[in-house]
Amino acid sequence: MKEKILTTKKNGMKLLLGILALYLVAVALFAQGIRMDVAQADGSAYFFVPACVIFGLGWIPLCGLKVLKPQEAVVLTLFGNYIGTLRSEGFYAVNPFCTAVNPAAGTKLAQSGDVHGQRAAESAVTNKKISLKNMTLSNGRQKINDCLGNPVEIGIAVIWRVTDTAKAVFNVDNYKEYLSLQCDSALRNIVRIYPYDVAPNVDTTGDGKADEGSLRGSSETVAQRIRDEIQSKVADAGLEIVEARITYLAYAPEIASVMLQRQQASAIIDARKMIVDGAVGMVEMALERLGENKVVQLDEERKAAMVSNLLVVLCGNRDAQPVVNSGSLY
Repeated sequence: MKEKILTTKKNGMKLLLGILALYLVAVALFAQGIRMDVAQADGSAYFFVPACVIFGLGWIPLCGLKVLKPQEAVVLTLFGNYIGTLRSEGFYAVNPFCTAVNPAAGTKLAQSGDVHGQRAAESAVTNKKISLKNMTLSNGRQKINDCLGNPVEIGIAVIWRVTDTAKAVFNVDNYKEYLSLQCDSALRNIVRIYPYDVAPNVDTTGDGKADEGSLRGSSETVAQRIRDEIQSKVADAGLEIVEARITYLAYAPEIASVMLQRQQASAIIDARKMIVDGAVGMVEMALERLGENKVVQLDEERKAAMVSNLLVVLCGNRDAQPVVNSGSLY
């Protein structure tokens, strides 16, 4: 289905003024018929009949008046046939028997532009206009297993807009629900490729080489791949995905505490390693300075004792409690 844009229908004001003028003529004809009837003159029917016809049928063209604000569109059909789309703002006059079509008018999702409340929902069903603005869809959080099998909870926000109204209305049953479903599917397809955190021997790019991609550390790359995946699915529905962003990312509650302990253990090991590396460097520096300045002559046994004491002091979790030795080491 190819979109046809109607640009020659912006004559709504002319039609409205013409109908109003026609009604004024009908009133004048009706008044003239009354005067002739009161005067018992012949020919009053020639004034009553046109006036009644105008009063009875003159409102029909008014049904074809359409008012569009900026970034709105209306898809029109005539007896089941698609005749075109009104896309730009203005006051339009179309065939009064045309019908506006928007199967997603009453669909409410967790996104901008959707209405809430009973009255608002009823007005949305009757309003068949299609918004061309950038919309933000925020689907609920999903629980998905990453490439290592760990369950994670993730949520995304997708900014999208309608680019082809004919495809959006006629190629899919409901373009809002279709977009929501494709977002969920694309999210699962991409998340299962990545680990939550950097893991060894994991290929996330598909080139056969292990890399450091992860959901937490490569959020921009993951979001771009999710956006491309959704776009490839909704192109036939006349939708454009402007941007996709990860709004929530965490381990599932059932493993969150275990993963927290694992992260804490990893952090403690890294901290201990840094402390040991620093302590060894300080001991080496102390021995070199003592040897250069010839402060004291130490044999191998005393050096070993000194190294042991310094490492205990530098690597211990508590403050050192020195013992004063007044005698010899031997």
